[in-house]
Amino acid sequence: MHESLTIGQLSARSGVAPSALRYYERLGLIRAERTGGNQRRYARTELRRVAFVRISQQVGVSLEEIREALDSLPSSRTPTPDDWAALSRAWRDRLDEKIRLLGKLRDDLDGCIGCGCLSLQRCTLYNPEDALAAEGPGARLMLARPGADAASE
Repeated sequence: MHESLTIGQLSARSGVAPSALRYYERLGLIRAERTGGNQRRYARTELRRVAFVRISQQVGVSLEEIREALDSLPSSRTPTPDDWAALSRAWRDRLDEKIRLLGKLRDDLDGCIGCGCLSLQRCTLYNPEDALAAEGPGARLMLARPGADAASE
């Protein structure tokens, strides 16, 4: 393998612990070749994959979803900028929804901080008699409701 990195070098360059890199490899998120002495060697292009994994995790994407996205990249060659752009386009709607939810959370938290949540009648997260339980688990007032226009929430 030309211009390969040891696990220590990949760890130092990516800021990811060697144990996490080995875990990423077991999950199929990154790939390594082995030397005659069974040591891992990573192509420099694996740095992009590690960076993608890290940033995706930071915004709350599961490792399974990340693996599925990385599986869409060609395995027979180094992904090109066009390959990465196609992956990005495929995630655009998902990321826009995450941005919308984060904005809603930020705005609702600002309101709670302003009132101190001392008045349950004013709190946007208030749920009298657990009326929202029928809609399912989680923060139902924060999540998009079936049939509701996400932009109007």
